[in-house]
Amino acid sequence: MASNSTPQTAESTLPEFIWDDALIRRYDLSGPRYTSYPTAVEFNQNYPVEQMVEAAARSKASNRPLSLYTHLPFCAHLCYYCACNKVITKKRDKAMPYVERVLKEAAMQAELFGADRPVKQLHWGGGTPTFLPKDVMQELMAGYAELFNLQSGGEHDYSVEIDPREVDQDTLPTLWQLGFNRISLGVQDVNPEVQKAVNRIQPREMTEAVLREARNLGFGSINLDLIYGLPHQTPASFADTLEAVIEMSPDRLSVFSYAHLPDRFYPQTRIQSDTLPSPQQKLTILHNTINRLLEAGYEYIGMDHFAKPDDSLAVAQRAGRLHRNFQGYTTHSDCDLVSLGVSAIGQTDDAYFQNNHDLPAWEASIDAGKLAITKGVNLTRDDRIRRWVIGQLICQFRLDRQQFSAHWQENFDSYFADELARLKPMMADELIGDDGQVLQVEPAGRLLIRAICQIFDFYRKEGASQRFSRII
Repeated sequence: MASNSTPQTAESTLPEFIWDDALIRRYDLSGPRYTSYPTAVEFNQNYPVEQMVEAAARSKASNRPLSLYTHLPFCAHLCYYCACNKVITKKRDKAMPYVERVLKEAAMQAELFGADRPVKQLHWGGGTPTFLPKDVMQELMAGYAELFNLQSGGEHDYSVEIDPREVDQDTLPTLWQLGFNRISLGVQDVNPEVQKAVNRIQPREMTEAVLREARNLGFGSINLDLIYGLPHQTPASFADTLEAVIEMSPDRLSVFSYAHLPDRFYPQTRIQSDTLPSPQQKLTILHNTINRLLEAGYEYIGMDHFAKPDDSLAVAQRAGRLHRNFQGYTTHSDCDLVSLGVSAIGQTDDAYFQNNHDLPAWEASIDAGKLAITKGVNLTRDDRIRRWVIGQLICQFRLDRQQFSAHWQENFDSYFADELARLKPMMADELIGDDGQVLQVEPAGRLLIRAICQIFDFYRKEGASQRFSRII
């Protein structure tokens, strides 16, 4: 067994991290990433728009704050590893018609959800949001400001995904002026051979220049995305990439596992399978990466994410108020999610709903003055209870029975008698501990948190489905 301890701050009560090869082999099956519960595979494929309208009305009555997500699908370049819903084009004139439709959709949604509710969180994802020319960015944000109650000052968390190759002299100043205060940079790997193999040539100096400018402007909680498992990566080459990234000193890091599924994602057919690292090499890369980032002072937030101890994610986790949604980990658990654009997924306290994946079909719906919702699910009380439990485990790495009882007016041991019985092997393997008051994810269980959460997943009771990626 190899182990490594997280540098702990005085207020941190999170356990250290332990890597155990035998346990990883035993529990590294496939499973959901739990950006939602129920997961997207449980969505009704013919979800009635009327049910979304009713969910929005219930949300409006709650007067909870809002989070606003926009999916911007355009990319000027095709990255061969990508599994996102995207449109590859060099034609920047496609951006404005898309944004005009997004604003038509936003007007419909604002009326349903309530235009006066404070928008505390806003995110542009993609695709490549920085594909949008300056005037189109300004048009989109001005439209949102007219339709929604956008926040400013210390009350807002507005973030955008950035491709450093799509940044000119106006990009970052424009985003800053529009109210964005947090960015995430796609890096993936700084090694030129790896970059060439995935068709993403992005010199280290380019990334550093964007990072430097962002800091000078005042952006905080800057995140860098890395991917391990790409062609030509080795433990040694990825260690070099990691050193370069640690020198850049981002506030957060996302280190994702590449899933090679060329049958499902056509761009991946350009990647030769024999150039990929072996499963054992991938595990070695991950193990070394976690150890090195902990050594460098980052905290392991969970599920591929790391943050400096003073970053808002780490602070929220220590305070027990970290949350997880379709954008990953977030500090805004109190927000309902209004999502706009092709394939975007919205969320209220008791429903999820997703727009059409097909761009022409989404456009046709919006042009006809209709919402483009095609999938969704209404949550039962049991769904909401299980979502709360899974959220506690995957975000805080602990579950307090007293807190559960106060929140749901249920006895945890009675409600989850079957699940507690099925947790016993994991307790014997020291993945999770139970002192009668608190379920605590142990150091060896943090990496395998998806396996622990699956115990509480009603839809996975028959075992993990191959529709999901491997846990590690």
